Amino acid sequence: MTSRDELRLLPWSGPDGKPCFLSTDDDSSRLSRLADALETTYLNKAAEVLDHTIELLSLPEPDTMDLRAASAELTEALGQVLRVAESRGQRLQ
Repeated sequence: MTSRDELRLLPWSGPDGKPCFLSTDDDSSRLSRLADALETTYLNKAAEVLDHTIELLSLPEPDTMDLRAASAELTEALGQVLRVAESRGQRLQ
C-alpha cells in the first residue's frame, strides 16, 4: 500500500466530505491533468474574487449585502487555495 506521504491530495472532496487522494507515478495521467486544471481554476477564481473585493472595499460606503457576499466568496476561495497549497507543498517534499 502507498503511504499517505506519497499520495496527492486532490482539489475536491469525496461524497462524505473527506479528502480524496491520488496514487500514481504518472503526473500526466487523466486524473492528474484534471486535478491540475481544477487547481488552476481555483487559483484564477481566487484572484478574481480578491480583485472584486478590493474594488468593493475602496468604495466610500460599500453595501452591507455586497460585503457579506464578498466575505462568503473570499472564504470559499481561501479554502480552495489552501487545499491547493497543501497539495503542492506535499508534492515538493
